[in-house]
Amino acid sequence: AVLHLLYARFFTKALRECGYLNFDEPFTGLFTQGMVTHMSYKNSDGKWVYPTDIIEGDDGIMTEKGTKLVVKAQRNEKMSKSKHNTIDPTDILDTYGADAARLFVLSDSPPERDIEWTESGIEGSWKYINKLYRIVADAAPHLPAKDAAQPELGEKATKTLALIHQTRLDVTTDIDNFHMNKVVARIRTLSNTLGELMLANTDEAWVMREGFTTLSQLLSPITPHLAEELWEMLGGEGLVANSAWPIANETLLGSEEVTIGVQVNGKVRATITLPKGSSKETTETLAMNDNAVQKAIEGLTVRKIIVVPDRIVNVVVG
Repeated sequence: AVLHLLYARFFTKALRECGYLNFDEPFTGLFTQGMVTHMSYKNSDGKWVYPTDIIEGDDGIMTEKGTKLVVKAQRNEKMSKSKHNTIDPTDILDTYGADAARLFVLSDSPPERDIEWTESGIEGSWKYINKLYRIVADAAPHLPAKDAAQPELGEKATKTLALIHQTRLDVTTDIDNFHMNKVVARIRTLSNTLGELMLANTDEAWVMREGFTTLSQLLSPITPHLAEELWEMLGGEGLVANSAWPIANETLLGSEEVTIGVQVNGKVRATITLPKGSSKETTETLAMNDNAVQKAIEGLTVRKIIVVPDRIVNVVVG
Protein backbone atom coordinates (compact mmCIF):
# COMPACT_ATOMS: atom_id res chain seq x y z
CA ALA A 1 0.00 0.00 0.00
CA VAL A 2 2.82 2.41 0.83
CA LEU A 3 4.63 1.89 -2.46
CA HIS A 4 1.44 2.22 -4.48
CA LEU A 5 0.71 5.41 -2.58
CA LEU A 6 4.19 6.70 -3.46
CA TYR A 7 3.69 6.00 -7.17
CA ALA A 8 0.28 7.67 -7.19
CA ARG A 9 1.63 10.76 -5.43
CA PHE A 10 4.61 10.96 -7.79
CA PHE A 11 2.50 10.85 -10.95
CA THR A 12 -0.05 13.29 -9.51
CA LYS A 13 2.69 15.82 -8.73
CA ALA A 14 4.28 15.27 -12.17
CA LEU A 15 0.97 15.86 -13.93
CA ARG A 16 0.44 19.00 -11.83
CA GLU A 17 3.88 20.30 -12.80
CA CYS A 18 3.03 19.65 -16.46
CA GLY A 19 -0.17 21.67 -16.09
CA TYR A 20 -2.64 18.80 -16.44
CA LEU A 21 -3.90 18.92 -12.84
CA ASN A 22 -4.67 21.74 -10.45
CA PHE A 23 -4.24 19.75 -7.21
CA ASP A 24 -1.18 18.42 -5.43
CA GLU A 25 -2.24 15.30 -3.52
CA PRO A 26 -4.34 12.42 -4.93
CA PHE A 27 -5.74 11.26 -1.57
CA THR A 28 -7.35 12.93 1.41
CA GLY A 29 -6.61 10.03 3.75
CA LEU A 30 -5.05 6.57 4.02
CA PHE A 31 -6.21 3.46 5.84
CA THR A 32 -3.60 0.70 6.09
CA GLN A 33 -5.17 -2.69 6.74
CA GLY A 34 -3.56 -5.57 8.57
CA MET A 35 -2.06 -8.60 6.86
CA VAL A 36 -3.43 -12.13 6.55
CA THR A 37 -1.10 -14.48 8.41
CA HIS A 38 -0.73 -18.25 8.65
CA MET A 39 1.32 -20.74 10.63
CA SER A 40 4.55 -21.78 8.89
CA TYR A 41 5.97 -25.32 9.01
CA LYS A 42 9.34 -27.05 8.51
CA ASN A 43 10.20 -30.71 8.07
CA SER A 44 13.05 -32.47 9.86
CA ASP A 45 15.38 -31.56 6.96
CA GLY A 46 14.78 -27.88 7.66
CA LYS A 47 12.72 -27.29 4.53
CA TRP A 48 9.50 -25.28 4.47
CA VAL A 49 6.32 -27.30 3.98
CA TYR A 50 2.96 -26.22 2.57
CA PRO A 51 0.02 -26.65 5.00
CA THR A 52 -1.77 -28.77 2.39
CA ASP A 53 1.17 -31.21 2.35
CA ILE A 54 0.88 -32.02 6.07
CA ILE A 55 -0.80 -35.07 7.57
CA GLU A 56 -1.60 -35.01 11.29
CA GLY A 57 -1.84 -38.39 12.96
CA ASP A 58 -4.11 -39.39 15.83
CA ASP A 59 -1.15 -38.89 18.15
CA GLY A 60 -0.84 -35.25 17.05
CA ILE A 61 2.46 -35.81 15.20
CA MET A 62 2.60 -34.09 11.81
CA THR A 63 4.35 -35.61 8.80
CA GLU A 64 4.92 -34.45 5.26
CA LYS A 65 3.11 -36.19 2.42
CA GLY A 66 5.46 -38.14 0.20
CA THR A 67 8.65 -37.78 2.27
CA LYS A 68 7.00 -38.94 5.55
CA LEU A 69 9.38 -36.57 7.38
CA VAL A 70 8.25 -35.18 10.73
CA VAL A 71 6.91 -31.62 10.47
CA LYS A 72 6.94 -29.02 13.21
CA ALA A 73 5.05 -25.72 13.41
CA GLN A 74 7.24 -22.62 13.40
CA ARG A 75 5.30 -19.41 14.01
CA ASN A 76 2.28 -17.50 12.82
CA GLU A 77 3.54 -14.94 10.30
CA LYS A 78 2.76 -13.07 7.11
CA MET A 79 1.88 -15.36 4.23
CA SER A 80 4.97 -15.83 2.09
CA LYS A 81 5.72 -17.95 -0.97
CA SER A 82 9.26 -18.51 0.27
CA LYS A 83 7.99 -20.00 3.54
CA HIS A 84 5.19 -21.95 1.86
CA ASN A 85 2.59 -20.74 4.39
CA THR A 86 0.16 -19.61 1.71
CA ILE A 87 -3.35 -20.83 0.94
CA ASP A 88 -4.54 -21.37 -2.63
CA PRO A 89 -7.63 -19.18 -3.10
CA THR A 90 -9.00 -21.69 -5.62
CA ASP A 91 -9.15 -24.37 -2.93
CA ILE A 92 -10.99 -21.99 -0.59
CA LEU A 93 -13.50 -20.99 -3.26
CA ASP A 94 -14.10 -24.60 -4.31
CA THR A 95 -14.61 -25.79 -0.72
CA TYR A 96 -16.33 -22.88 1.03
CA GLY A 97 -17.22 -20.27 -1.60
CA ALA A 98 -16.32 -16.60 -1.95
CA ASP A 99 -18.92 -15.40 0.56
CA ALA A 100 -17.48 -17.48 3.39
CA ALA A 101 -13.97 -16.22 2.65
CA ARG A 102 -15.15 -12.60 2.64
CA LEU A 103 -17.14 -13.05 5.85
CA PHE A 104 -14.24 -14.68 7.70
CA VAL A 105 -11.65 -12.08 6.71
CA LEU A 106 -13.96 -9.24 7.78
CA SER A 107 -15.30 -10.77 10.99
CA ASP A 108 -12.28 -12.17 12.76
CA SER A 109 -10.50 -8.97 13.86
CA PRO A 110 -10.43 -5.18 13.43
CA PRO A 111 -9.23 -4.25 9.92
CA GLU A 112 -6.09 -2.49 11.15
CA ARG A 113 -4.83 -5.68 12.85
CA ASP A 114 -3.39 -8.83 11.30
CA ILE A 115 -5.74 -11.78 10.88
CA GLU A 116 -4.67 -15.41 11.29
CA TRP A 117 -6.08 -17.64 8.58
CA THR A 118 -7.39 -20.84 10.16
CA GLU A 119 -9.42 -23.74 8.82
CA SER A 120 -11.77 -23.55 11.81
CA GLY A 121 -12.39 -19.85 11.17
CA ILE A 122 -13.37 -20.19 7.52
CA GLU A 123 -15.45 -23.26 8.34
CA GLY A 124 -17.30 -21.34 11.04
CA SER A 125 -18.21 -18.61 8.55
CA TRP A 126 -19.35 -21.22 6.03
CA LYS A 127 -21.60 -22.87 8.65
CA TYR A 128 -23.14 -19.51 9.59
CA ILE A 129 -23.95 -18.72 5.96
CA ASN A 130 -25.64 -22.09 5.50
CA LYS A 131 -27.55 -21.75 8.77
CA LEU A 132 -28.89 -18.31 7.82
CA TYR A 133 -29.83 -19.54 4.36
CA ARG A 134 -31.82 -22.44 5.84
CA ILE A 135 -33.59 -20.21 8.37
CA VAL A 136 -34.77 -17.77 5.70
CA ALA A 137 -35.62 -20.53 3.20
CA ASP A 138 -37.80 -22.30 5.78
CA ALA A 139 -39.54 -19.10 6.89
CA ALA A 140 -40.00 -17.29 3.55
CA PRO A 141 -43.07 -19.24 2.29
CA HIS A 142 -44.91 -18.52 5.55
CA LEU A 143 -44.14 -14.81 5.94
CA PRO A 144 -46.86 -12.19 5.40
CA ALA A 145 -46.97 -10.34 2.07
CA LYS A 146 -44.45 -7.56 1.48
CA ASP A 147 -47.18 -4.94 1.53
CA ALA A 148 -48.98 -6.34 4.57
CA ALA A 149 -49.97 -3.68 7.07
CA GLN A 150 -48.11 -3.65 10.38
CA PRO A 151 -50.20 -5.49 13.00
CA GLU A 152 -50.32 -4.58 16.65
CA LEU A 153 -46.99 -5.66 18.06
CA GLY A 154 -46.48 -7.55 21.28
CA GLU A 155 -43.53 -7.01 23.60
CA LYS A 156 -41.16 -9.45 21.87
CA ALA A 157 -41.97 -8.15 18.39
CA THR A 158 -41.59 -4.53 19.54
CA LYS A 159 -38.16 -5.19 21.01
CA THR A 160 -37.03 -7.02 17.88
CA LEU A 161 -38.25 -4.22 15.61
CA ALA A 162 -36.26 -1.76 17.73
CA LEU A 163 -33.20 -4.01 17.33
CA ILE A 164 -33.67 -4.06 13.56
CA HIS A 165 -33.58 -0.28 13.36
CA GLN A 166 -30.74 -0.05 15.88
CA THR A 167 -28.77 -2.49 13.74
CA ARG A 168 -29.43 -0.40 10.63
CA LEU A 169 -28.08 2.66 12.40
CA ASP A 170 -25.05 0.96 13.97
CA VAL A 171 -24.02 -0.94 10.83
CA THR A 172 -24.15 2.23 8.76
CA THR A 173 -21.91 4.00 11.28
CA ASP A 174 -19.53 1.06 11.54
CA ILE A 175 -19.10 0.79 7.76
CA ASP A 176 -18.31 4.50 7.56
CA ASN A 177 -15.61 3.93 10.20
CA PHE A 178 -14.21 0.73 8.62
CA HIS A 179 -15.31 -1.33 11.66
CA MET A 180 -16.33 -4.31 9.55
CA ASN A 181 -15.80 -6.82 12.36
CA LYS A 182 -18.42 -4.94 14.38
CA VAL A 183 -20.74 -4.97 11.37
CA VAL A 184 -20.56 -8.76 11.21
CA ALA A 185 -21.11 -9.08 14.97
CA ARG A 186 -24.24 -6.89 14.82
CA ILE A 187 -25.62 -8.84 11.86
CA ARG A 188 -25.09 -12.10 13.71
CA THR A 189 -26.83 -10.70 16.80
CA LEU A 190 -29.83 -9.65 14.71
CA SER A 191 -30.04 -12.97 12.85
CA ASN A 192 -29.91 -14.89 16.15
CA THR A 193 -32.73 -12.77 17.56
CA LEU A 194 -34.87 -13.20 14.43
CA GLY A 195 -34.38 -16.96 14.66
CA GLU A 196 -36.11 -16.93 18.05
CA LEU A 197 -39.36 -15.44 16.70
CA MET A 198 -42.45 -17.58 16.10
CA LEU A 199 -44.03 -17.67 12.63
CA ALA A 200 -47.32 -18.69 14.22
CA ASN A 201 -47.59 -15.25 15.84
CA THR A 202 -48.77 -12.70 13.29
CA ASP A 203 -46.83 -9.80 14.80
CA GLU A 204 -43.59 -11.75 15.06
CA ALA A 205 -43.93 -13.05 11.50
CA TRP A 206 -44.35 -9.46 10.25
CA VAL A 207 -41.24 -8.34 12.15
CA MET A 208 -39.38 -11.40 10.87
CA ARG A 209 -39.95 -10.27 7.27
CA GLU A 210 -38.71 -6.78 8.16
CA GLY A 211 -35.64 -8.26 9.79
CA PHE A 212 -34.73 -10.72 7.03
CA THR A 213 -35.16 -8.01 4.40
CA THR A 214 -32.84 -5.73 6.38
CA LEU A 215 -30.32 -8.56 6.79
CA SER A 216 -30.18 -9.20 3.05
CA GLN A 217 -29.45 -5.52 2.44
CA LEU A 218 -26.83 -5.20 5.18
CA LEU A 219 -25.12 -8.39 4.02
CA SER A 220 -24.90 -7.28 0.41
CA PRO A 221 -21.46 -5.60 0.70
CA ILE A 222 -20.10 -8.55 2.72
CA THR A 223 -21.64 -11.73 1.29
CA PRO A 224 -23.18 -10.56 -2.00
CA HIS A 225 -24.15 -13.99 -3.30
CA LEU A 226 -25.97 -14.97 -0.11
CA ALA A 227 -27.63 -11.55 0.05
CA GLU A 228 -29.06 -11.90 -3.46
CA GLU A 229 -30.39 -15.40 -2.67
CA LEU A 230 -32.13 -14.13 0.48
CA TRP A 231 -33.50 -11.09 -1.35
CA GLU A 232 -35.01 -13.29 -4.07
CA MET A 233 -36.55 -15.69 -1.54
CA LEU A 234 -38.18 -12.72 0.20
CA GLY A 235 -39.69 -11.49 -3.05
CA GLY A 236 -37.43 -8.49 -3.48
CA GLU A 237 -37.56 -6.67 -6.80
CA GLY A 238 -34.46 -6.62 -8.98
CA LEU A 239 -31.10 -6.97 -7.25
CA VAL A 240 -30.54 -6.21 -3.58
CA ALA A 241 -27.30 -4.50 -4.65
CA ASN A 242 -29.45 -1.91 -6.44
CA SER A 243 -31.93 -1.44 -3.60
CA ALA A 244 -31.92 1.61 -1.34
CA TRP A 245 -29.77 1.25 1.77
CA PRO A 246 -32.00 0.62 4.84
CA ILE A 247 -32.44 3.73 6.96
CA ALA A 248 -33.17 3.52 10.68
CA ASN A 249 -36.36 5.04 12.05
CA GLU A 250 -34.91 6.66 15.16
CA THR A 251 -38.34 7.03 16.74
CA LEU A 252 -38.30 3.24 17.17
CA LEU A 253 -35.01 3.21 19.05
CA GLY A 254 -36.48 4.16 22.41
CA SER A 255 -36.27 0.68 23.88
CA GLU A 256 -35.28 0.55 27.53
CA GLU A 257 -33.26 -2.61 26.87
CA VAL A 258 -30.49 -3.49 24.42
CA THR A 259 -29.39 -6.85 23.05
CA ILE A 260 -25.66 -7.05 22.43
CA GLY A 261 -23.30 -9.69 21.10
CA VAL A 262 -20.68 -11.35 23.29
CA GLN A 263 -17.57 -12.37 21.39
CA VAL A 264 -14.79 -14.75 22.38
CA ASN A 265 -11.62 -13.82 20.49
CA GLY A 266 -13.68 -11.79 18.05
CA LYS A 267 -16.30 -14.45 17.29
CA VAL A 268 -19.88 -14.09 18.51
CA ARG A 269 -20.70 -16.84 20.99
CA ALA A 270 -23.81 -15.43 22.68
CA THR A 271 -26.15 -12.48 22.98
CA ILE A 272 -27.33 -10.85 26.19
CA THR A 273 -30.19 -8.46 26.88
CA LEU A 274 -29.77 -5.83 29.57
CA PRO A 275 -31.05 -2.36 30.49
CA LYS A 276 -29.80 0.38 28.22
CA GLY A 277 -27.01 2.38 29.82
CA SER A 278 -25.80 -0.48 32.03
CA SER A 279 -22.32 -0.03 33.44
CA LYS A 280 -19.26 -1.86 32.16
CA GLU A 281 -19.20 -3.92 35.35
CA THR A 282 -22.83 -5.04 34.95
CA THR A 283 -22.37 -5.81 31.27
CA GLU A 284 -19.21 -7.81 31.95
CA THR A 285 -20.85 -9.80 34.74
CA LEU A 286 -23.86 -10.77 32.60
CA ALA A 287 -21.63 -11.68 29.67
CA MET A 288 -19.26 -13.84 31.70
CA ASN A 289 -22.14 -15.65 33.41
CA ASP A 290 -23.76 -16.64 30.11
CA ASN A 291 -23.71 -20.43 29.64
CA ALA A 292 -22.56 -20.25 26.01
CA VAL A 293 -19.69 -17.96 26.94
CA GLN A 294 -18.69 -20.20 29.84
CA LYS A 295 -18.58 -23.16 27.49
CA ALA A 296 -16.52 -21.24 24.91
CA ILE A 297 -13.84 -20.22 27.42
CA GLU A 298 -13.74 -23.49 29.36
CA GLY A 299 -10.15 -24.54 29.99
CA LEU A 300 -8.74 -21.26 28.61
CA THR A 301 -7.20 -18.27 30.34
CA VAL A 302 -9.06 -14.96 30.09
CA ARG A 303 -6.49 -12.35 29.05
CA LYS A 304 -8.73 -9.32 28.69
CA ILE A 305 -12.41 -8.36 28.60
CA ILE A 306 -13.31 -5.47 26.33
CA VAL A 307 -16.69 -3.89 27.05
CA VAL A 308 -18.31 -1.24 24.89
CA PRO A 309 -21.51 -0.39 26.81
CA ASP A 310 -24.76 -0.94 24.87
CA ARG A 311 -22.69 -2.24 21.95
CA ILE A 312 -20.57 -5.36 22.36
CA VAL A 313 -18.39 -7.46 24.67
CA ASN A 314 -15.22 -9.21 23.50
CA VAL A 315 -13.51 -11.77 25.74
CA VAL A 316 -9.88 -12.36 24.78
CA VAL A 317 -8.64 -15.80 25.81
CA GLY A 318 -5.45 -17.76 25.26
